Amino acid sequence: MKPEMSVLGIDITQRVFHAVGMDERGRIVWRKRLSRHDLMPLLAKLPPVRIGMEACGGAHDGARRFREHGHEVKRMAPQFVKPYGKANKNDSRDAEASAEAVTRPTRRFVPIKDVDQQDIQALHRVRERLMGERTALVHAVHGLLHEDGMVMPKGGSKCRQAVVGKRESEKAKLTPLSQEMLWQVVEEVAALEAQLASSQEKLATLAQTHPACQRLMTIPGIGPCTATALVAAVRDASAFKNGRQCAAWLGLVPRQHATGGKERWLGISTRGDSSLRQLLIPGARATLRWVGRKTDRRSHWMRQLVERRGTNRTAVAVANKNARIVWARLTSHQDYQPATS
Repeated sequence: MKPEMSVLGIDITQRVFHAVGMDERGRIVWRKRLSRHDLMPLLAKLPPVRIGMEACGGAHDGARRFREHGHEVKRMAPQFVKPYGKANKNDSRDAEASAEAVTRPTRRFVPIKDVDQQDIQALHRVRERLMGERTALVHAVHGLLHEDGMVMPKGGSKCRQAVVGKRESEKAKLTPLSQEMLWQVVEEVAALEAQLASSQEKLATLAQTHPACQRLMTIPGIGPCTATALVAAVRDASAFKNGRQCAAWLGLVPRQHATGGKERWLGISTRGDSSLRQLLIPGARATLRWVGRKTDRRSHWMRQLVERRGTNRTAVAVANKNARIVWARLTSHQDYQPATS
């Protein structure tokens, strides 16, 4: 192996890896196609180098294993690696693009998650899948019963209770086959709700035992689900320069379009993880319900913003403020203290 290699770009797939090594001047000094079993023994023999790779499936585990051998691992968002690709796309050129992109001094990198963070994030993904399946079943029941002239209420538990009542009171309209089918759907919804309750209980337990989650739950509008999701997503809050960068990473800041010296500020950029915004914005809406009963500075600011800009924009603004407070709590390791009027 050539000793002048200082940067290594790796393109990750399920079974085959392509690696491209470069020297300090960016000249390619090494190319290789490796299987999954051959990659780690080879990296163990290499002297410490900077490894660049895209943030994709399996990248967290690979990055942790690469660091065990003394290598400096940097993960990058795929959209920032793509401009460095040349000619036709293939795995070898993707590895070369990763090697070039990781050398840029202004490049922003994706933090590497710990195993505990991945476990919490996996629990959230399972919960989201269960919620989607429950919603699909409830919609199916609504459509099936609407064909027979029966309108069900919204919500999973309310719909399930109403279906049980309709099944008894509307026996004349329903055939034995349709009654059996509806009962099967009701049992499926009940099973999904039991799994959701179990996931919710696990998240609540994690939030009560994790110090960072306990600090975040002192912020109005942030509960166990939001706190655990933020801790799982943000490994090190000091990676952001300030709270605004954290809010921008979550996609809660206005999108900028500037040309010819003219600036236009559009809606929120919706960058980052959409599931985090789906937790932060509804949490902000919940705080708006009680804003009229409080006299602190935050509630006064929210009331004035609702009068000027409306409820929807205020909810996004409060979510933006909460994201900045989250960064401050994670970096200072202190609880949230509301400002008095």
